[in-house]
Amino acid sequence: MKTMKELEGKLHRAEWKQAILYLLCNFLSLMLITAYAAMMFSPTVLNVLPEGGDSRKQVMAIFVLAMFGCVIFTIYAASLFFRKKSRQLGTLMALGASRRRLAPGLFCQVLSLSCLSSLAGIAAGFPFVWLLWSSFRLFLVDSREMALSLDLRCLWISLVFFLLVVVFSCVTAFRYLQKTNIIDVIHEEHKNEPVKELGKWCGPVGIILLLTGAVAGYFSGSVYMALFSAFPPSWLNITYVPVFIGLYMIMLHTVVHGWGRRKKHPYKNIIARSMMKFQGKQTVNNMLVSTVLIAGAAFGIFYIPMLGTGQIMSTVSRPLDYMYFWRADQQLPGRNDIKEMAAEYGLTTKDWGGTDYISLGMDGEQYVEEEDGSFYYEYAPLIMEARFLPEEGWEALTGEAADIAPGTYMAVTNESESVSHSRNTDATLLTNPVTRQTIGTVFGGWLHCDMLAGDIDYYVLNTRDYQTVSQGLTPAWQGGIAWFNIDGEDSYDFASSLYYRLVDSFGPECELPSYYDRIDKMICNEKGEVYWGDTEDMTPVDYSRPDSTEFRTYWAYMPLFRILDQNDFLRTFAVFLMMFLFIAIVCNAAAMIICYTRCQTIALNNRYVFDNLKKLGASPSYLSREVKNQCSSVFSVPAIIGMSVMYFLYCMLMWANDGRFTFDEFMGLLSCLAVLLFLALLYYIVYRRTVHLVKRQLRIR
Repeated sequence: MKTMKELEGKLHRAEWKQAILYLLCNFLSLMLITAYAAMMFSPTVLNVLPEGGDSRKQVMAIFVLAMFGCVIFTIYAASLFFRKKSRQLGTLMALGASRRRLAPGLFCQVLSLSCLSSLAGIAAGFPFVWLLWSSFRLFLVDSREMALSLDLRCLWISLVFFLLVVVFSCVTAFRYLQKTNIIDVIHEEHKNEPVKELGKWCGPVGIILLLTGAVAGYFSGSVYMALFSAFPPSWLNITYVPVFIGLYMIMLHTVVHGWGRRKKHPYKNIIARSMMKFQGKQTVNNMLVSTVLIAGAAFGIFYIPMLGTGQIMSTVSRPLDYMYFWRADQQLPGRNDIKEMAAEYGLTTKDWGGTDYISLGMDGEQYVEEEDGSFYYEYAPLIMEARFLPEEGWEALTGEAADIAPGTYMAVTNESESVSHSRNTDATLLTNPVTRQTIGTVFGGWLHCDMLAGDIDYYVLNTRDYQTVSQGLTPAWQGGIAWFNIDGEDSYDFASSLYYRLVDSFGPECELPSYYDRIDKMICNEKGEVYWGDTEDMTPVDYSRPDSTEFRTYWAYMPLFRILDQNDFLRTFAVFLMMFLFIAIVCNAAAMIICYTRCQTIALNNRYVFDNLKKLGASPSYLSREVKNQCSSVFSVPAIIGMSVMYFLYCMLMWANDGRFTFDEFMGLLSCLAVLLFLALLYYIVYRRTVHLVKRQLRIR
């Protein structure tokens, strides 16, 4: 080597391992973020996730967690790269190279590495999405709704993340060039970053802060609304801050003190604990990021067992095989027509029954929102539409007598009463929407029927009151319910054919979702206003797409066919399930990569420690145990905390719904626990593989 440029090139080639690690970290971060953003902005997903709904909010919340994790991971990768590169910079400075001489080459290398890895990650994000989604369709479920379409607007998020990577790498390069002590620059990579040792109280206090922040953050919105009669502002999310402080303190306690008692054996695992402690800042930060990502993955994947368990249990427990609804002004197939259809499939029907119902207006308190975001409640004689059955109709359906006193009404809920909060129990007036005749009424209690406990409210009236208030109703405000069972084994083909025939029998006036309220529309029109359900704000249902998630979930006259609902569950909710499964895969993959990288870094940065232990006569089994001890904390603590905290939060969400756990919720939570055990097994497998690779690099048998 005759020139400084040749020497610089030689040193560049010598640091290829660090450059590859930096490239890999940036590539993975940009790929995961691009893939997540592509899914989040995909019309395939947005058409199914209702705007303003809980599912879309969950997707956004987990995306924020994933962004946070990938940002910290990228910053850590850049810091690690420059710590390794500092030796090269110090060597060149010692040989007389000025900072002005080194700056162009350094910035050129940094920009090329950052841009190459980031752009490659962005480009790989779309094939990654396509491969995962195609695998879902190939091995799990496929439907017309599952056809993946992407919106390139998602690239704005990738672009912001790309700029963050480039800017931070350049700032870090500038910071290292500004260092004046050449010896410090050369030995930068050997510097330890111990954290400030707090007392052993920091771990228990961290747990208390974590739980307090989770509870305070969840209930703060409700408390704010109760105190100030206004919707909670976005800054109220600051109540979640104790969660992250608590997490940091827990990780700090893990790195500095550990959770085992060491009074009898104070020197046990001292090597592994010291290696983690002396690089505590990096270790704590990485464990914190991994915990957040694992918690986000658990939150996403819990959606699948909770939805699946509830759906399976509700369909299995139905007392009737078939139930369907109609409006009186529609011409549907009659009983004889359906019997003939069943005979074509070799089926015999039995237990036929039916009843009429009417749609009435109910009074009550409704909230009025002010321009400043506050609201108040005021009484209105008409606020909502609901369906009412007569006493004899209820008895025909359930076989149970409903002794309803005149002037009262009873509300229909499910057996667990988990939907009771959505029923109107304060009504004092029922209104005929055609004649505007009213009758006084009071709430008389609850009746239970899971098949009528959906999105549409059902109530039961005294027979005389029913006849009185229904006088003058047009067929558009009247309807019927019919049900039957199959004698013997049912047929999916018959259920599917009957479903499509029923859909084809309805006119365009019934092409409405269950949340379309005709009473509310009437009130708005009388005020000269446009009902929101007649605007683009409402998610419509479409007869041309009877198998879509929107139609089967929200159609106001959706029939309940046991065998159809059981077999089409995956197809109906495919996009929901696949989106949350995708989220879990992305977040878990990022967390595993971070844990693996951190274990590699701790071990390789302390290679000289293992070499010295070998020279002192340490056995391979002892060295192997030290490697396992340091890697186990990096994997186990984030996994245990992230999964357990999210499981606790999910239990709290279920409890907050109605102050108890229903049987369906209990079984769903058990299913979530089984999923966590499966994820724990995956992390254990990755941990074992990481230990094997670290031992091989350290040449430990």
